[in-house]
Amino acid sequence: MLSSAARPYIQASVPVLQAHGLAITTTFYSNMFQAHPELKNLFNMGNQANGSQQQSLAAAVFAYAANIDNASALQPVIDRIVHKHAAVGIKPAHYPIVGRHLLGAIAEVLGEAATPPLIAAWDEAYWLLAGEFIAAEARLYQRTGYAADQWIDARITEVTPAADGILSLVLAAEEQALPAFKAGQYISVAVTLADGARQIRQYSLSDAEQKSTYRISVKREAGDTQTPQGTVSSWLHQYAQVDGQLRISHPYGELTPVLQASTPLVLISAGVGITPMLSMLKTLQQAQTKREVWFLHAARTMQHVPHLDELMASAEQLSSLNLALYIEDKPGFATERLVREGHMRVNEWPFNAALNAQYYLCGPLPFMVAQWQALLAMGIPPQHIHREVFGPESLNQAA
Repeated sequence: MLSSAARPYIQASVPVLQAHGLAITTTFYSNMFQAHPELKNLFNMGNQANGSQQQSLAAAVFAYAANIDNASALQPVIDRIVHKHAAVGIKPAHYPIVGRHLLGAIAEVLGEAATPPLIAAWDEAYWLLAGEFIAAEARLYQRTGYAADQWIDARITEVTPAADGILSLVLAAEEQALPAFKAGQYISVAVTLADGARQIRQYSLSDAEQKSTYRISVKREAGDTQTPQGTVSSWLHQYAQVDGQLRISHPYGELTPVLQASTPLVLISAGVGITPMLSMLKTLQQAQTKREVWFLHAARTMQHVPHLDELMASAEQLSSLNLALYIEDKPGFATERLVREGHMRVNEWPFNAALNAQYYLCGPLPFMVAQWQALLAMGIPPQHIHREVFGPESLNQAA
Protein backbone atom coordinates (compact mmCIF):
# COMPACT_ATOMS: atom_id res chain seq x y z
CA MET A 1 0.00 0.00 0.00
CA LEU A 2 1.22 3.48 -0.85
CA SER A 3 2.43 5.40 2.19
CA SER A 4 0.48 8.36 3.56
CA ALA A 5 3.52 10.56 2.86
CA ALA A 6 3.62 9.63 -0.85
CA ARG A 7 -0.12 9.59 -1.59
CA PRO A 8 -0.69 13.39 -1.76
CA TYR A 9 2.17 13.80 -4.24
CA ILE A 10 0.86 11.04 -6.51
CA GLN A 11 -2.67 12.43 -6.39
CA ALA A 12 -1.38 15.93 -7.11
CA SER A 13 0.50 14.51 -10.11
CA VAL A 14 -2.68 13.56 -11.96
CA PRO A 15 -3.22 16.91 -13.77
CA VAL A 16 0.53 17.29 -14.32
CA LEU A 17 0.73 13.88 -16.00
CA GLN A 18 -2.31 14.68 -18.09
CA ALA A 19 -0.53 17.79 -19.38
CA HIS A 20 3.03 16.46 -19.71
CA GLY A 21 2.65 12.67 -19.89
CA LEU A 22 3.53 12.32 -23.57
CA ALA A 23 6.65 14.45 -23.20
CA ILE A 24 7.70 12.34 -20.21
CA THR A 25 7.21 8.99 -21.96
CA THR A 26 8.87 10.18 -25.18
CA THR A 27 11.89 11.30 -23.17
CA PHE A 28 11.82 8.04 -21.21
CA TYR A 29 11.98 5.78 -24.27
CA SER A 30 14.60 7.92 -26.00
CA ASN A 31 16.91 7.93 -22.99
CA MET A 32 16.39 4.25 -22.17
CA PHE A 33 17.07 3.01 -25.70
CA GLN A 34 20.15 5.23 -25.94
CA ALA A 35 21.53 3.72 -22.73
CA HIS A 36 20.27 0.17 -23.39
CA PRO A 37 19.88 -0.44 -27.16
CA GLU A 38 19.52 -4.17 -26.50
CA LEU A 39 16.03 -3.49 -25.11
CA LYS A 40 14.84 -2.64 -28.61
CA ASN A 41 14.65 -6.42 -29.09
CA LEU A 42 11.81 -6.56 -26.54
CA PHE A 43 9.79 -3.56 -27.74
CA ASN A 44 7.63 -3.16 -30.84
CA MET A 45 9.72 -0.62 -32.72
CA GLY A 46 6.89 0.00 -35.20
CA ASN A 47 4.75 1.31 -32.34
CA GLN A 48 7.73 3.37 -31.21
CA ALA A 49 8.06 4.87 -34.70
CA ASN A 50 4.42 5.94 -34.95
CA GLY A 51 4.28 7.22 -31.36
CA SER A 52 1.47 4.93 -30.21
CA GLN A 53 3.58 3.23 -27.55
CA GLN A 54 4.56 6.60 -26.04
CA GLN A 55 0.93 7.72 -25.99
CA SER A 56 -0.18 4.43 -24.46
CA LEU A 57 2.39 4.57 -21.68
CA ALA A 58 1.53 8.20 -20.95
CA ALA A 59 -2.15 7.27 -20.57
CA ALA A 60 -1.23 4.25 -18.45
CA VAL A 61 0.93 6.27 -16.06
CA PHE A 62 -1.83 8.87 -15.77
CA ALA A 63 -4.45 6.18 -15.12
CA TYR A 64 -2.22 4.47 -12.55
CA ALA A 65 -1.91 7.73 -10.63
CA ALA A 66 -5.66 8.37 -10.88
CA ASN A 67 -6.49 4.84 -9.66
CA ILE A 68 -3.70 4.39 -7.12
CA ASP A 69 -6.22 3.30 -4.45
CA ASN A 70 -8.60 1.47 -6.80
CA ALA A 71 -7.31 -2.11 -6.95
CA SER A 72 -10.43 -3.37 -8.74
CA ALA A 73 -9.67 -1.07 -11.70
CA LEU A 74 -5.97 -1.90 -11.81
CA GLN A 75 -5.96 -5.68 -11.29
CA PRO A 76 -7.52 -6.84 -14.59
CA VAL A 77 -5.05 -4.73 -16.55
CA ILE A 78 -2.12 -5.92 -14.43
CA ASP A 79 -3.14 -9.52 -15.15
CA ARG A 80 -3.22 -8.82 -18.89
CA ILE A 81 0.16 -7.05 -18.88
CA VAL A 82 1.77 -9.86 -16.85
CA HIS A 83 0.93 -12.32 -19.64
CA LYS A 84 2.27 -9.91 -22.29
CA HIS A 85 5.49 -9.47 -20.30
CA ALA A 86 5.94 -13.22 -19.97
CA ALA A 87 5.33 -13.69 -23.69
CA VAL A 88 8.29 -11.45 -24.60
CA GLY A 89 10.58 -12.55 -21.77
CA ILE A 90 10.56 -9.66 -19.29
CA LYS A 91 12.91 -10.36 -16.35
CA PRO A 92 13.19 -8.80 -12.88
CA ALA A 93 16.47 -7.19 -13.96
CA HIS A 94 14.55 -5.02 -16.46
CA TYR A 95 12.55 -3.21 -13.79
CA PRO A 96 15.40 -1.15 -12.25
CA ILE A 97 16.33 0.04 -15.76
CA VAL A 98 12.76 1.11 -16.53
CA GLY A 99 12.33 2.74 -13.12
CA ARG A 100 15.56 4.71 -13.33
CA HIS A 101 14.77 6.12 -16.77
CA LEU A 102 11.10 6.81 -16.01
CA LEU A 103 11.97 8.82 -12.88
CA GLY A 104 14.74 10.52 -14.81
CA ALA A 105 12.30 11.52 -17.55
CA ILE A 106 9.84 12.93 -14.98
CA ALA A 107 12.65 15.02 -13.48
CA GLU A 108 13.91 16.16 -16.89
CA VAL A 109 10.51 17.23 -18.25
CA LEU A 110 9.11 18.81 -15.07
CA GLY A 111 12.33 20.58 -14.14
CA GLU A 112 12.06 22.52 -10.87
CA ALA A 113 8.51 21.18 -10.34
CA ALA A 114 10.03 17.72 -9.84
CA THR A 115 10.86 18.28 -6.20
CA PRO A 116 12.69 15.60 -4.17
CA PRO A 117 9.46 14.62 -2.32
CA LEU A 118 7.63 14.23 -5.66
CA ILE A 119 10.38 12.02 -7.13
CA ALA A 120 10.51 10.01 -3.90
CA ALA A 121 6.75 9.48 -4.06
CA TRP A 122 6.94 8.26 -7.67
CA ASP A 123 9.87 6.01 -6.81
CA GLU A 124 7.70 4.41 -4.12
CA ALA A 125 4.68 4.14 -6.43
CA TYR A 126 6.75 2.67 -9.25
CA TRP A 127 8.26 -0.05 -7.07
CA LEU A 128 4.89 -0.83 -5.54
CA LEU A 129 3.59 -1.63 -9.03
CA ALA A 130 6.85 -3.23 -10.22
CA GLY A 131 6.82 -5.52 -7.20
CA GLU A 132 3.33 -6.73 -8.15
CA PHE A 133 4.46 -7.40 -11.71
CA ILE A 134 7.63 -9.24 -10.66
CA ALA A 135 5.75 -11.47 -8.20
CA ALA A 136 2.91 -12.20 -10.63
CA GLU A 137 5.32 -12.97 -13.47
CA ALA A 138 7.31 -15.31 -11.21
CA ARG A 139 4.10 -17.19 -10.35
CA LEU A 140 3.17 -17.42 -14.03
CA TYR A 141 6.60 -18.73 -15.03
CA GLN A 142 6.35 -21.29 -12.23
CA ARG A 143 2.92 -22.48 -13.41
CA THR A 144 4.02 -22.85 -17.03
CA GLY A 145 7.40 -24.38 -16.25
CA TYR A 146 9.05 -21.92 -18.65
CA ALA A 147 11.57 -19.31 -17.57
CA ALA A 148 11.72 -15.74 -18.86
CA ASP A 149 13.18 -15.56 -22.35
CA GLN A 150 12.99 -19.35 -22.85
CA TRP A 151 12.07 -20.03 -26.46
CA ILE A 152 10.88 -23.10 -28.37
CA ASP A 153 12.46 -23.99 -31.71
CA ALA A 154 9.58 -24.74 -34.07
CA ARG A 155 9.37 -25.98 -37.65
CA ILE A 156 6.73 -24.75 -40.12
CA THR A 157 4.80 -27.77 -41.42
CA GLU A 158 2.05 -26.01 -43.42
CA VAL A 159 1.66 -22.62 -45.10
CA THR A 160 -1.77 -21.89 -46.57
CA PRO A 161 -3.86 -18.79 -47.36
CA ALA A 162 -6.63 -18.31 -44.76
CA ALA A 163 -8.24 -15.25 -46.41
CA ASP A 164 -7.18 -12.24 -48.46
CA GLY A 165 -3.99 -10.95 -46.83
CA ILE A 166 -3.99 -13.63 -44.10
CA LEU A 167 -1.58 -16.55 -44.01
CA SER A 168 -2.09 -19.68 -41.90
CA LEU A 169 1.04 -21.32 -40.43
CA VAL A 170 1.09 -24.71 -38.72
CA LEU A 171 4.04 -25.20 -36.37
CA ALA A 172 5.60 -28.28 -34.75
CA ALA A 173 8.34 -28.38 -32.13
CA GLU A 174 11.76 -29.54 -33.28
CA GLU A 175 12.96 -31.46 -30.23
CA GLN A 176 10.19 -31.38 -27.62
CA ALA A 177 6.46 -31.72 -27.14
CA LEU A 178 4.55 -28.47 -27.52
CA PRO A 179 3.05 -27.16 -24.26
CA ALA A 180 -0.70 -27.51 -23.85
CA PHE A 181 -2.74 -24.35 -24.31
CA LYS A 182 -6.19 -23.01 -23.52
CA ALA A 183 -8.46 -21.76 -26.29
CA GLY A 184 -8.03 -17.99 -26.50
CA GLN A 185 -4.30 -17.92 -25.75
CA TYR A 186 -1.49 -16.64 -27.97
CA ILE A 187 2.18 -17.27 -28.60
CA SER A 188 5.01 -14.87 -29.34
CA VAL A 189 6.98 -15.27 -32.55
CA ALA A 190 10.54 -13.90 -32.61
CA VAL A 191 12.20 -13.20 -35.96
CA THR A 192 15.58 -11.78 -36.91
CA LEU A 193 15.24 -9.12 -39.60
CA ALA A 194 17.63 -8.38 -42.46
CA ASP A 195 19.39 -5.67 -40.42
CA GLY A 196 20.06 -8.14 -37.59
CA ALA A 197 17.43 -6.69 -35.25
CA ARG A 198 15.12 -9.08 -33.42
CA GLN A 199 11.43 -8.29 -33.18
CA ILE A 200 8.69 -10.11 -31.28
CA ARG A 201 4.96 -10.18 -31.99
CA GLN A 202 2.04 -12.07 -30.47
CA TYR A 203 -0.38 -14.18 -32.53
CA SER A 204 -3.45 -15.97 -31.21
CA LEU A 205 -3.64 -19.71 -31.68
CA SER A 206 -6.41 -20.22 -34.22
CA ASP A 207 -7.32 -23.89 -33.86
CA ALA A 208 -8.34 -26.35 -31.16
CA GLU A 209 -5.46 -28.07 -29.44
CA GLN A 210 -3.91 -30.67 -31.73
CA LYS A 211 -1.35 -32.07 -29.25
CA SER A 212 1.62 -31.94 -31.66
CA THR A 213 1.04 -28.68 -33.57
CA TYR A 214 0.02 -25.04 -33.18
CA ARG A 215 -1.68 -22.92 -35.81
CA ILE A 216 -1.47 -19.14 -36.14
CA SER A 217 -3.16 -16.98 -38.76
CA VAL A 218 -1.17 -13.86 -39.63
CA LYS A 219 -2.58 -10.77 -41.31
CA ARG A 220 -0.12 -8.82 -43.39
CA GLU A 221 -0.34 -5.27 -42.05
CA ALA A 222 0.19 -3.24 -45.20
CA GLY A 223 0.43 0.10 -43.38
CA ASP A 224 -0.97 3.48 -44.36
CA THR A 225 -0.30 7.16 -43.82
CA GLN A 226 -0.88 6.82 -40.06
CA THR A 227 0.56 3.39 -39.23
CA PRO A 228 3.76 1.73 -40.49
CA GLN A 229 3.86 -1.52 -42.38
CA GLY A 230 3.77 -4.55 -40.09
CA THR A 231 7.43 -5.53 -39.75
CA VAL A 232 7.00 -9.10 -38.50
CA SER A 233 3.78 -9.88 -40.38
CA SER A 234 5.43 -8.74 -43.64
CA TRP A 235 8.50 -10.86 -42.84
CA LEU A 236 6.35 -13.94 -42.24
CA HIS A 237 4.36 -13.42 -45.43
CA GLN A 238 7.57 -13.07 -47.42
CA TYR A 239 9.79 -15.72 -45.85
CA ALA A 240 7.64 -18.34 -44.06
CA GLN A 241 7.79 -21.65 -45.92
CA VAL A 242 7.41 -25.34 -45.15
CA ASP A 243 10.39 -26.65 -43.15
CA GLY A 244 11.37 -23.11 -42.22
CA GLN A 245 12.30 -22.41 -38.60
CA LEU A 246 10.67 -20.04 -36.11
CA ARG A 247 11.30 -19.33 -32.44
CA ILE A 248 8.10 -19.23 -30.43
CA SER A 249 7.13 -18.73 -26.79
CA HIS A 250 5.06 -20.77 -24.39
CA PRO A 251 1.31 -19.99 -24.81
CA TYR A 252 0.09 -17.08 -22.68
CA GLY A 253 -3.03 -14.96 -22.31
CA GLU A 254 -5.88 -14.69 -19.84
CA LEU A 255 -8.78 -14.46 -22.35
CA THR A 256 -9.67 -18.11 -21.68
CA PRO A 257 -13.33 -18.84 -21.02
CA VAL A 258 -14.40 -21.94 -19.13
CA LEU A 259 -15.76 -23.73 -22.17
CA GLN A 260 -17.43 -26.51 -20.16
CA ALA A 261 -19.85 -24.03 -18.54
CA SER A 262 -23.56 -24.22 -19.36
CA THR A 263 -24.34 -20.50 -19.65
CA PRO A 264 -24.58 -18.95 -23.14
CA LEU A 265 -21.30 -17.88 -24.75
CA VAL A 266 -21.15 -14.92 -27.16
CA LEU A 267 -18.04 -14.54 -29.34
CA ILE A 268 -17.76 -11.20 -31.17
CA SER A 269 -14.90 -10.42 -33.55
CA ALA A 270 -13.75 -8.44 -36.55
CA GLY A 271 -10.95 -8.98 -39.05
CA VAL A 272 -8.10 -11.19 -37.87
CA GLY A 273 -9.53 -10.85 -34.34
CA ILE A 274 -11.49 -13.97 -35.25
CA THR A 275 -8.47 -16.16 -34.41
CA PRO A 276 -8.94 -16.68 -30.63
CA MET A 277 -12.69 -17.03 -31.17
CA LEU A 278 -12.08 -19.71 -33.79
CA SER A 279 -9.93 -21.64 -31.33
CA MET A 280 -12.76 -21.46 -28.78
CA LEU A 281 -15.36 -22.50 -31.33
CA LYS A 282 -13.36 -25.45 -32.64
CA THR A 283 -12.64 -26.63 -29.10
CA LEU A 284 -16.38 -26.56 -28.38
CA GLN A 285 -17.08 -28.35 -31.65
CA GLN A 286 -14.48 -30.99 -30.81
CA ALA A 287 -16.34 -31.63 -27.53
CA GLN A 288 -19.74 -31.59 -29.32
CA THR A 289 -20.98 -29.05 -26.79
CA LYS A 290 -24.67 -28.50 -26.11
CA ARG A 291 -23.89 -25.03 -24.79
CA GLU A 292 -25.62 -22.19 -26.66
CA VAL A 293 -22.95 -20.33 -28.66
CA TRP A 294 -23.35 -17.08 -30.59
CA PHE A 295 -20.57 -16.34 -33.06
CA LEU A 296 -20.74 -12.87 -34.65
CA HIS A 297 -17.97 -11.75 -37.01
CA ALA A 298 -17.47 -8.58 -39.06
CA ALA A 299 -15.36 -8.30 -42.23
CA ARG A 300 -15.01 -6.06 -45.25
CA THR A 301 -15.83 -8.81 -47.79
CA MET A 302 -16.45 -12.54 -47.67
CA GLN A 303 -12.92 -13.01 -49.03
CA HIS A 304 -11.60 -11.31 -45.89
CA VAL A 305 -13.21 -13.83 -43.47
CA PRO A 306 -10.38 -16.06 -42.19
CA HIS A 307 -10.98 -19.81 -42.35
CA LEU A 308 -14.46 -19.31 -43.81
CA ASP A 309 -14.72 -22.99 -44.79
CA GLU A 310 -14.18 -24.01 -41.16
CA LEU A 311 -16.85 -21.59 -39.96
CA MET A 312 -19.34 -23.02 -42.44
CA ALA A 313 -18.48 -26.55 -41.36
CA SER A 314 -19.04 -25.60 -37.71
CA ALA A 315 -22.43 -24.13 -38.59
CA GLU A 316 -23.42 -27.45 -40.13
CA GLN A 317 -22.01 -29.71 -37.42
CA LEU A 318 -22.77 -27.83 -34.19
CA SER A 319 -26.50 -27.57 -33.57
CA SER A 320 -26.10 -25.16 -30.63
CA LEU A 321 -24.17 -22.62 -32.75
CA ASN A 322 -25.78 -19.35 -33.92
CA LEU A 323 -23.47 -17.92 -36.61
CA ALA A 324 -23.77 -14.51 -38.27
CA LEU A 325 -21.32 -12.72 -40.57
CA TYR A 326 -21.57 -8.94 -41.02
CA ILE A 327 -20.06 -7.99 -44.38
CA GLU A 328 -19.49 -4.33 -45.26
CA ASP A 329 -19.40 -4.75 -49.05
CA LYS A 330 -22.38 -6.37 -50.74
CA PRO A 331 -21.95 -10.04 -49.87
CA GLY A 332 -23.52 -11.77 -52.87
CA PHE A 333 -23.20 -15.02 -50.98
CA ALA A 334 -25.50 -18.05 -51.28
CA THR A 335 -25.94 -18.72 -47.56
CA GLU A 336 -28.02 -15.59 -46.98
CA ARG A 337 -29.31 -16.73 -43.60
CA LEU A 338 -25.78 -16.42 -42.17
CA VAL A 339 -24.81 -13.14 -43.81
CA ARG A 340 -25.89 -9.58 -43.05
CA GLU A 341 -24.81 -6.50 -44.94
CA GLY A 342 -23.15 -3.56 -43.21
CA HIS A 343 -21.62 -3.00 -39.80
CA MET A 344 -22.29 -5.26 -36.83
CA ARG A 345 -25.46 -4.56 -34.87
CA VAL A 346 -25.42 -6.62 -31.69
CA ASN A 347 -28.76 -5.20 -30.54
CA GLU A 348 -30.45 -7.32 -33.25
CA TRP A 349 -29.82 -10.47 -31.24
CA PRO A 350 -31.87 -11.92 -28.34
CA PHE A 351 -28.88 -13.08 -26.28
CA ASN A 352 -29.25 -10.00 -24.08
CA ALA A 353 -32.19 -11.77 -22.46
CA ALA A 354 -29.64 -14.12 -20.85
CA LEU A 355 -27.83 -11.70 -18.57
CA ASN A 356 -25.64 -14.54 -17.31
CA ALA A 357 -24.10 -14.99 -20.78
CA GLN A 358 -20.36 -14.36 -21.13
CA TYR A 359 -19.17 -12.04 -23.93
CA TYR A 360 -15.74 -12.11 -25.56
CA LEU A 361 -14.49 -9.42 -27.95
CA CYS A 362 -11.48 -9.29 -30.25
CA GLY A 363 -10.71 -7.00 -33.16
CA PRO A 364 -9.55 -3.46 -33.90
CA LEU A 365 -9.83 -1.19 -30.85
CA PRO A 366 -12.57 1.11 -32.29
CA PHE A 367 -14.64 -1.99 -33.11
CA MET A 368 -14.29 -3.37 -29.58
CA VAL A 369 -15.14 -0.03 -28.00
CA ALA A 370 -18.28 0.22 -30.17
CA GLN A 371 -19.43 -3.30 -29.29
CA TRP A 372 -18.58 -2.81 -25.60
CA GLN A 373 -20.72 0.33 -25.49
CA ALA A 374 -23.56 -1.37 -27.37
CA LEU A 375 -23.55 -4.30 -24.94
CA LEU A 376 -23.58 -1.98 -21.93
CA ALA A 377 -26.50 -0.07 -23.47
CA MET A 378 -28.36 -3.39 -23.72
CA GLY A 379 -27.94 -3.94 -19.99
CA ILE A 380 -25.11 -6.49 -20.12
CA PRO A 381 -23.13 -6.34 -16.84
CA PRO A 382 -19.60 -5.07 -17.54
CA GLN A 383 -18.06 -7.95 -15.58
CA HIS A 384 -19.51 -10.32 -18.19
CA ILE A 385 -17.66 -8.60 -21.07
CA HIS A 386 -14.06 -9.64 -21.79
CA ARG A 387 -11.70 -8.60 -24.56
CA GLU A 388 -8.32 -9.36 -26.04
CA VAL A 389 -6.02 -6.46 -26.87
CA PHE A 390 -2.85 -6.55 -28.99
CA GLY A 391 -0.67 -3.49 -29.34
CA PRO A 392 -0.72 -0.34 -27.24
CA GLU A 393 -3.80 0.48 -25.23
CA SER A 394 -4.06 2.78 -22.28
CA LEU A 395 -4.81 1.55 -18.80
CA ASN A 396 -8.04 3.49 -18.49
CA GLN A 397 -9.26 2.32 -21.90
CA ALA A 398 -8.57 -1.31 -21.10
CA ALA A 399 -10.24 -1.48 -17.70
